[in-house]
Amino acid sequence: MILSNVVRAGFYLDSVALMRISATLSDDAGVDECVLMMGTPANKRVMADAGLLNGEGNAAGPDDLVIAIRAHDNALIEAALQRAEDALSHGAGRGGDAIGWRPQSVRGALETLPDANLALISVAAQYAVGEAMRALSLGLNVMIFSDNISLEDELLLKRYALERDLLLMGPDCGTAYVGGVPLAFAHAVRPGNVGVISASGTGLQVLSVLVDQAGGGLSSGFGVGGRDLDDRIGGLSTQAALELLLDDDKTQRVVLISKPPGPETARTIFQRMANAAKPCGVFALGIEPSSIPDGVVQFGTLKAAAEWSSGESCGWTDSEIDEMATRCRSKHAVADQPRISGVFAGGTLCLEAHAILKTLGLDVDSNTSLGTGAESVAATHRLLDLGADEYTVGRPHPMLEPRTRDDATRSALASADIVLVDFLLGYGSADDPTSAFLKCLGECQEAPLVVACLVGTPGDPQGLSDHRRQLEAHGVVVAPTSSDAAMLAGKLAAGA
Repeated sequence: MILSNVVRAGFYLDSVALMRISATLSDDAGVDECVLMMGTPANKRVMADAGLLNGEGNAAGPDDLVIAIRAHDNALIEAALQRAEDALSHGAGRGGDAIGWRPQSVRGALETLPDANLALISVAAQYAVGEAMRALSLGLNVMIFSDNISLEDELLLKRYALERDLLLMGPDCGTAYVGGVPLAFAHAVRPGNVGVISASGTGLQVLSVLVDQAGGGLSSGFGVGGRDLDDRIGGLSTQAALELLLDDDKTQRVVLISKPPGPETARTIFQRMANAAKPCGVFALGIEPSSIPDGVVQFGTLKAAAEWSSGESCGWTDSEIDEMATRCRSKHAVADQPRISGVFAGGTLCLEAHAILKTLGLDVDSNTSLGTGAESVAATHRLLDLGADEYTVGRPHPMLEPRTRDDATRSALASADIVLVDFLLGYGSADDPTSAFLKCLGECQEAPLVVACLVGTPGDPQGLSDHRRQLEAHGVVVAPTSSDAAMLAGKLAAGA
């Protein structure tokens, strides 16, 4: 193998666009691996750990782009470099020439759009804090899509926003619905009277889709970042978002979606919800029911949260799940003691599935907050959140590039009797979220039973019904909700 590093000085492109170019070139015949990353210290450590950094790349600065290619011979490297240069020269991921003029600063954007009240920040982490502070100082609410921001900087920004009566969403806020506008990874959902605060992007996505399917809609959906309910942050954004929803005439019900919160923060937030004049509910797996005060509804599944929010039932009934389990046993010859393997793009969906399987008495482990993540743990059933940090450092999130979970998919298909998988449609997600999985499935001589949840609405750009047909044509059982998918797999494994 030959390794080449080429540095483009003073060149910046969004990390998502760089990851997509990297994934495309890595698929080329003869190319072992290709990575395009900005030359920050953290990125160079990632490349060094992967054996993709040489002296030239190591000399790059944080404002320089490093193109690292490992291939079988020099001719393949030269060809890959040319394709990388072509993609960069044509502005891959920049939206082409149709976008037109773009302001070069937040202040310039505000001069162009003087009525704007929100700035979405999606730049490299070392620039995100300064840009967010600048936007807040100009009186703008802020959504920070960028991640890898320190806890200290997050606390600084949120206190600064609170002093100015502004809302700061994030960092690492992947989904929001503000003023009827879906932001980042979101879906085409109807407006309504349900207000959501979420520390989980995929949790907000699923809830918004299920409420829409039940005939309801969102008034607003605020993402607050995964660490906001940590006691070190104190739920500052959650408290601000909660007050906005409680004061909003359009919002009639409020749902909080969270990872296990810090105990002090939980007491403060939950008590405020209990004292609110509007009905409030919480989906937060891993916390004791006794920590939820009277007057606040606790949900064990996203499906239950959606049913309470909309007032309508969602997905399969218990008897329909039992009927589907009987059908699966007869059609797919499911083993007497089947092993479940999960390959998830959505972290909250993986967490929810883990909780559901545990309620059925199954021996399950995962890399979520409910599991150990250790491969050495001899759990019968194993679930993987492939959007977790350990799988996405230097690689695209599977919602952006579904092929990044191919290795895990092939391993699951080869070793398990039942495979649980999710596919997330919507704005910002991959144009084709299912074909990579179906290609892996087609390679199996004896395919296991596959149970999938397909998260999307008819208005999403990928085509919900088309992907459902493609999955079902390959023998995949498509459940109407993530909760139903996990419950079906669990009942099959438990023999229920």
